[in-house]
Amino acid sequence: MKNFSIFLTSVILLPALLFSSTNNTLLLQQKTEPNEKAFTLLVPQGWQTDGGIFRLDPNQIGGAGNAIAAKVDFTVKNNQGTVMIRWLPDMLYFDMRYSPAGQMGLFPNGSNYNGMSVFPVMTAEQFIQGQVIPYAHPGLSNYNITEQKPLPDLEQAFLKHVQTYMPQLTMSYDACLATLIYTENGTQYKEKIITVIENWGQLGAGLWGNKETLLIRAPANAFDQWQPLLSVIQNSVQLDAQWLKGEIRGQSQRSATMIEVLRDTQKIEQAIVDHRQKMNAEIHNDMFLTLTDQEEYVNPFTNKVETGSNQWHYRWTNPNGDVIYTDNESYDPRTDVNLNRSDYKRTPVRKRFGEK
Repeated sequence: MKNFSIFLTSVILLPALLFSSTNNTLLLQQKTEPNEKAFTLLVPQGWQTDGGIFRLDPNQIGGAGNAIAAKVDFTVKNNQGTVMIRWLPDMLYFDMRYSPAGQMGLFPNGSNYNGMSVFPVMTAEQFIQGQVIPYAHPGLSNYNITEQKPLPDLEQAFLKHVQTYMPQLTMSYDACLATLIYTENGTQYKEKIITVIENWGQLGAGLWGNKETLLIRAPANAFDQWQPLLSVIQNSVQLDAQWLKGEIRGQSQRSATMIEVLRDTQKIEQAIVDHRQKMNAEIHNDMFLTLTDQEEYVNPFTNKVETGSNQWHYRWTNPNGDVIYTDNESYDPRTDVNLNRSDYKRTPVRKRFGEK
């Protein structure tokens, strides 16, 4: 796929160094993941990328557990490394508490079982503190977690996705968004980390892992200004269909599983890929909306999708574009004598792919 560039007219406040001095535009270039050409995304001109797809050798890691699926550790950052978005690898772990061998003390925490680290299943909050932060910031000890927010909607999105093709699995999900403040090389940073813990339940017999772990960071005093650009980068990710087909087949072969739909026709295979790409895009979009405390609504007058705050349960608008947020289920602005307007309508949340 050829690289190309696009110009986005600036309608948001971003640090001036990103913009052309002549036409106040932001240049982003399409880049391809370097190792396996697995995906493309938009990167601001002059920024750097690090990492990409990698694979673990079962002979080197002591088993096949983490060698079945491709891993990704990929960063987009400015030249100084002060502003970044980073995707961290999905890893499998094993909880030995219910295994006879584990109960005999043969696999203590931190040991290796078939290529997977042995740890009791963690909540998403515990995983961020115990695994993500040490991995992303080796040696960082002085940080302050200012918020830890559960994400039940994201948990349901993952559950719905896996039940589409593997309803027999006993998966459960736990998702969390954490915000932390720390100082590095004299600069105070604000960072948001999101992750989903996937527990395989009874059929997994102790198998669990993290999914879609993502972090964004910027200097604390400019974090809000950088969020719109990081959102553009995140939402520009496009998986390559041919790579995805090969990965689905490869995972099936490497794990010796027989997923019935993979033995059907190429048409069915393409349908799976299309569904996976669309669902992947929805999940990534929802993750970034969550990171930025936003939601997508459908304007009942224009039928256009609008982005607004997710800090209230209900949102209303009128033909003039005025917006009301409220947590009061019984509140109706059409009957509010202080407003004296009868043309407000509630703006519903945009339905996600697969919702009826």
